[in-house]
Amino acid sequence: MAMVTAMVMDIMKNQAISSNKKKVFSWIKLITITGGAQIIMQTLGFVSGIIVIRLLPTSEYAFYTLANTMLGTMTILADGGIGAAVMSLGGKVWNDKQSLGVVLTSGFELRKKFAIFSIIIAIPFLIYLLQLHHASGLLTFLIIIALIPAFLTALSNNLLEIAPKLKQDIIPLQINQIQVSFGRLILIGLTLFVFPWAFLAIFVGGVAQIFGNIRLRKISAKHALWGQKSDPLVQQKILVFVKRILPSSVYYCISGQITIWIISAFGTTESVAQVGALSRLSAMISVFGILFSTLVVPRFTRLPDIKNVIIKKIILIQGGLFVLGFAIVGFVALFSKQILWILGSGFTGLTTEVILIVTGSCISFISISTNQLLVARGILVSPVIIISLSVIVQVCVALFMDLSKVENVMMFAIFTSLVLYLTRIFYLILFLGKHEFNPEV
Repeated sequence: MAMVTAMVMDIMKNQAISSNKKKVFSWIKLITITGGAQIIMQTLGFVSGIIVIRLLPTSEYAFYTLANTMLGTMTILADGGIGAAVMSLGGKVWNDKQSLGVVLTSGFELRKKFAIFSIIIAIPFLIYLLQLHHASGLLTFLIIIALIPAFLTALSNNLLEIAPKLKQDIIPLQINQIQVSFGRLILIGLTLFVFPWAFLAIFVGGVAQIFGNIRLRKISAKHALWGQKSDPLVQQKILVFVKRILPSSVYYCISGQITIWIISAFGTTESVAQVGALSRLSAMISVFGILFSTLVVPRFTRLPDIKNVIIKKIILIQGGLFVLGFAIVGFVALFSKQILWILGSGFTGLTTEVILIVTGSCISFISISTNQLLVARGILVSPVIIISLSVIVQVCVALFMDLSKVENVMMFAIFTSLVLYLTRIFYLILFLGKHEFNPEV
């Protein structure tokens, strides 16, 4: 009897080991495929960015930087938390194509209204900044017109990706993103070599994404029925998220691109171009952000509401984020001169600045990733807390720094991101201590 029991235990142990191995190999395969596609996509995007930096005159690149920064701000403002809410609600019905279609359609209807509001708020501010740096009236008009397609396609792209992400149908997403990046590179190369104008660089990016979104809708339609009517009840649930997230989103419109806003207000046109070029280098970190939101967040959303399971996953994820952040900063510190050579002779003296901006980008990446985990579980930090603490720190730092210098602006951004991260971690600890979880079974 004891021998039989031992044999059964050995079989169960071997099955458990085999199961764990399958999970490990499955993750390795998924990360390899997704990571490889992201590397290709980001490389194409990086090459496009370098072409823009090298071909546009300094003043034109400064205008391009301001317009792209405003594009990011408009996108965040128009989302207002809708994307996070749709992901969270979709995670509850991800196996039901009809219900998932209702959630997605309801999110789209709300986002249209938010988009109009975003345009009304952001465009006058962009006009002011462009005029502040001596853009002509005609150039200002052309930049604004070129920005609209890029803005609308960016909004649609975010929601169209939710269904495939929830179903982990990753490969078609990656192929589509690569095609968009390649199309953007080709269009930029064909236009800027002949016409080195900022508005053209912005416009062709939006054109490439239009075709990408057409394909993306077909991919999404395999997992969600898009012909559904918007549900007022679902919209109300989305708005519950939005009411809590929107104040933070408005704040992120400012703090998310704080370096550009400050240097555009206090610095020269050349300083704006420098910060924009350095930001292009740090944008390579977005590879890891996309991997995180594509592979980690949907799986974390689907975890059972069991305290020990959630805590273990959070600790594991946080450890991985920090190891990755230290590795990136260390690499940039070792090869800063070689990295700056890529940008051209006008940026070779910015060794300290490139290390600072990458450090700030890594801290921001860790903070944003942590926030995605919290939102995915419905853990929403009060915007009053986030904004109040951040503003206090920013005011204190601003009082003791000359914000017309690029390196000081980078330090300002680092302090801001660090405070946001620590606040989220502290709130998470409090939540886990007070929240009642389902009994572990």
